[in-house]
Amino acid sequence: MLTTESPAPLPGPLRVAVVGYGYWGPNLARNFASNPQSTLTTVCDASPARLAAAHATHPWARLAPSAAEVWADANIDAVVIATPPETHRDLAIAALESGKHVLVEKPLATSVADAEQMLAVARRCGRALLVDHTFLFTGAVRRMKDYIDAGEVGDIYYFDSTRINLGLFQSHTNVIWDLAPHDIAILLHLIKAPVRRVSAVGASHVNTTVENIAYLTLQFDGPMLAHCHVNWLAPVKIRKTIIGGSRKMLVFDDMEPSEKLKLYDSGAYLTASDEDVYRSLVEYRTGDVLVPRLDKTEALAAECTNAITVFQGTGTPISDGALGLRVVSVLEAAEQSLRAGGVPMDVAQ
Repeated sequence: MLTTESPAPLPGPLRVAVVGYGYWGPNLARNFASNPQSTLTTVCDASPARLAAAHATHPWARLAPSAAEVWADANIDAVVIATPPETHRDLAIAALESGKHVLVEKPLATSVADAEQMLAVARRCGRALLVDHTFLFTGAVRRMKDYIDAGEVGDIYYFDSTRINLGLFQSHTNVIWDLAPHDIAILLHLIKAPVRRVSAVGASHVNTTVENIAYLTLQFDGPMLAHCHVNWLAPVKIRKTIIGGSRKMLVFDDMEPSEKLKLYDSGAYLTASDEDVYRSLVEYRTGDVLVPRLDKTEALAAECTNAITVFQGTGTPISDGALGLRVVSVLEAAEQSLRAGGVPMDVAQ
């Protein structure tokens, strides 16, 4: 939560407006409408058709064709922004300056400079700024964080993620800015070491101006590496993350219907040979595989509950503007590397 001090607790249910009722906005509206700690008061969209769809689902909510009506409404406590990324800065700043708390769909912004400006306004206005990194609230990622924080995994050696499927193609942004924020947010949430450099390569096959496939490599101060593969043009849908540690390893497969997370008691270590003290041998350890029971609460529902408590001054943010800025810093460096043919680029700290 990016405020100079915690906001004063708000009495009664949080009064929420959703700005943008396109692809993701209906999901956010549904969760805030169904949460007993909040009330969906307003849905804003410039499209009459989208407003009609919102009215059909939430007939009690006020319909606003202009965001200016939301900013002027003193009965709105928080604004959820679910619009294209290039609009996030101006909308978030206007909402913050009108006295509203803000939850912004990922990514927070399209540049580090814009994200920093949004954070600065949130501090100045004494309002909370959160980012919609929904995967951080899944039962699997929460359990992964428990294992890592408790030292079960040991020193992290690598983070390897694959996020591929057939579509949805975007016309104004490439696959890095569309899909990679999910995995970068998970990485930065789980592993506190700062990313120092990023290299990225990609290609355009359908729209010659927008990359539909990319490979990102993230470097840290030590030997740890992270790799992300994102692709809109794959015949299968894969959502898999592997984390290798000195003690154990984690595999998160979001496409698995039940066993989404597995903890492997596996690893490797060096031993000296009895025959030649100058030669080292790699010994492998293969132990049990643990499939933990996971919280089945819908991730977006858990995220909205966290946002409500933060906005009401009683909760601790899990996906705040500071994390959003770190994600954008990695994305911006990846974009620069992509344009430079894969040359590693420093990440703004």
